[in-house]
Amino acid sequence: MRAAACWPRPASSSGSAGLPITADVYPYTASSTGLTTIIPDKYHEGGAQALYDRLADPATRAEIRAELASGGRWGDVSSADNVLVLHATTEANRQYQGRTLADIAAEQSVHPIDAALELIGSDRSRIGAAFFSMAEDNVRQALRKPWVSICSDGVSMAPEGDFLRAPTHPRAYGSFARVLGHYVRDERVLTLPDAIRRMTSLPAATLGLAGRGRLAPGCFADVVVFDPATIADRATFAQPHRLSVGVTEVIVNGRLTIVGGEFTGTLAGRALAGPGTRR
Repeated sequence: MRAAACWPRPASSSGSAGLPITADVYPYTASSTGLTTIIPDKYHEGGAQALYDRLADPATRAEIRAELASGGRWGDVSSADNVLVLHATTEANRQYQGRTLADIAAEQSVHPIDAALELIGSDRSRIGAAFFSMAEDNVRQALRKPWVSICSDGVSMAPEGDFLRAPTHPRAYGSFARVLGHYVRDERVLTLPDAIRRMTSLPAATLGLAGRGRLAPGCFADVVVFDPATIADRATFAQPHRLSVGVTEVIVNGRLTIVGGEFTGTLAGRALAGPGTRR
C-alpha cells in the first residue's frame, strides 16, 4: 500500500450539493477542432461518412449553406480571418494548411462558407482548424482561479517525421512552458507554486490518480527540473513544431528520460487509470 500522503486530495471548490467542481484551461486564445463543427448537428446524424455524403449532394449542401449564411454556427467564428486551416487528409488540400479560410476563399473567388464546405466535402475529413475566438482577458481570469487545472488539450507530438506534414496548434508543444514563462514569470498572473500545483496535484486529485502529482514518500517519482528564469514556449502558429526551452531533467516513474535537456531514449511512461476503471 502506498503512503496515505500520496492519495489525491479532493478538489478545492464545491457546489451547493457538496460535489467537487473543477475546470481546466490552456494558455492560448485559439481553440482547435474540426472545421466540421460549424455545420449544425442534424447533418452529422449517422456519423462522419453520412455528413460527407450529404455534402456531396448539391441540394443538401445548398441547404447547409443557407443555414450557415443565415447565422447558425458560422457566427461563432467571428470571421474567416479567424479560422486557420491546420490539417487536411488529401494531397490536393494540403496546399491550404497554414492558411486562413479568408485567404483560401479569396484565392478561389468564393464565399468563405463555400470554401469551408468544399474543403470538408472534397477531403472527406473533419479538416483540423484553429478558431481564434477567445479573449485574452478570459484566459487570464481562468488562470487566476485556484480550482482550475492547466492542460494542453492537445496530442503528443515530436518535430520529426509525419508530424511535420501539417501544422498544429502550438499548445501541443508549449502549454506548460508558456504558463510558467509568460504568465508566471513575465506577467505575474499567478504564482509559481500555484501554477505547479495546478499542473500536478490538482489534476491528479480531480482524476483520482493515486501516487501521482506530488513529491512525497511513496509517490511515483515523476519529476521535472526546470529553470524559472529561462523556461519559455517557442512554438507559434507560424512555426508550431518547436520545442520549449528551460527544462533540463525529467524523471518518469523513477527513470531518467531527459538529461541536460536531451532525450535519453528511455520510455518509462505508463497508462494511468482512475478509480472508476473496471478491472
